[in-house]
Amino acid sequence: MQPRITLITLGVADVALARRFYETLGFVASGASQDSVAFFPAGAVVLALFGRKDLAEDATLADSRPGFSGIALAHNVASEAEVEAVLNEAAAAGGRIVKPAQRVFWGGYSGYFADPDGHLWEVAHNPGFPLDAQGHLQLPPPKTQK
Repeated sequence: MQPRITLITLGVADVALARRFYETLGFVASGASQDSVAFFPAGAVVLALFGRKDLAEDATLADSRPGFSGIALAHNVASEAEVEAVLNEAAAAGGRIVKPAQRVFWGGYSGYFADPDGHLWEVAHNPGFPLDAQGHLQLPPPKTQK
């Protein structure tokens, strides 16, 4: 398998409400979006919103709300000021600040918000992972084996 992520789907209680939240944050829905699903280009991946019950059914699983899911989406930015701005924007759009922006142990600056369905987003400035001109995260090259 060639490692890649092409689409991230969030199961949401109300697709229209979730769509408005993400559009308020600047995401622009694709023409492929419908009442039951929304698709947003997000750099090299697509963010999709789909009814939580329908997503569970599609995966042949029971719909459950376990609390913390062990997953956080991330939005990296080029400066500490941008971290603050994005968190403020998310709160103004109806998100909940989970962790205010602060300096963190790995040398960067980050905070967390939850969308209206509780999906966790980290907003981070990581000086060790700069962004290219298109806003894509630049990881250091693999370490060579000795």
